[in-house]
Amino acid sequence: MRDAYGRPIDYMRVSVTDRCNLRCVYCMPEDLPFIPHDSILRYEEILRICAVAAKTGIRHIKVTGGEPLVRKGCTGLVRELKRVPGIEHVTMTTNAVLLQTYLGELAEIGLDGLNVSLDSLDPGVYSQITGKDSLDAALGSLRAATGSGLKLKINCVPLAGLNEDDVIPISKLALTDKIDVRYIELMPDDANGGVKGLASSEILERLAAEYPDLKPNAAKRGFGPARYYKTAMLTGSIGLIDAVSHRFCSACNRLRLTSEGFLKLCLFHDEGVDLRALLRNGASDSILETAFAEAVYSKPVSYFHGGGPDGMNKISTMSRIGG
Repeated sequence: MRDAYGRPIDYMRVSVTDRCNLRCVYCMPEDLPFIPHDSILRYEEILRICAVAAKTGIRHIKVTGGEPLVRKGCTGLVRELKRVPGIEHVTMTTNAVLLQTYLGELAEIGLDGLNVSLDSLDPGVYSQITGKDSLDAALGSLRAATGSGLKLKINCVPLAGLNEDDVIPISKLALTDKIDVRYIELMPDDANGGVKGLASSEILERLAAEYPDLKPNAAKRGFGPARYYKTAMLTGSIGLIDAVSHRFCSACNRLRLTSEGFLKLCLFHDEGVDLRALLRNGASDSILETAFAEAVYSKPVSYFHGGGPDGMNKISTMSRIGG
């Protein structure tokens, strides 16, 4: 499946909930109202959309939230997604606070990878960023996950004046285990709460000072936009996801299905199609497939030059989109 600009679109992030057990300052403030339960897609609706998506060319699914593991039955959804004809990889993003309980089941299902959000190894800083004292639970899950056989990626969002000093310590999580550590530039989000992210150039400068032999790693590490680097001092790779300072729209291969069933074509555009409305109004699979394909063909060539950093418009709350 290709869009109007010839880009192959084969990756969809699927948000199963807008709820989370953390309240990260750049993502979900305490006063953010949750979406009513009857507005959230039911699991059978998600599966039907993913089956239609697979028929049109989607091959890789990322299960996201909020925090997906706060929704009861999430592992069952993963099991069913693994059975959808045409879907080749199913992965999940999580803050790992609840992960240890589900590791055995996820490994048995054959989950193809875990992305663990972790912004600090310091309990005080972690609590300041997340609003919760849950670092021990997250690290316990992470230690257990390293022995589970699941592929792991650590995602860190460096924030000026908050977790700058964690850039190097978090990189060392790739020291003895085959874990990739990625640093994500803070996206312009209405829920950012005034915090400021570090640019990838500054992050890379700090990493290069610690690892003088750091150099680009051309090996394929996944299906997303991360640029990877390698050093002999680490077993895993270091990645940068820097949509703010390094536009990668020309190679964009993804769509986002929000927890409310809206197929979002670009993180920084509002265009898309309300698949929930089609589903609940009795649309057939052929109608859904046509709507899906037509939406993909109209995917914007790039994000707007507008109000946010580096000409990017701000997006609506990330927890409702699924990242």
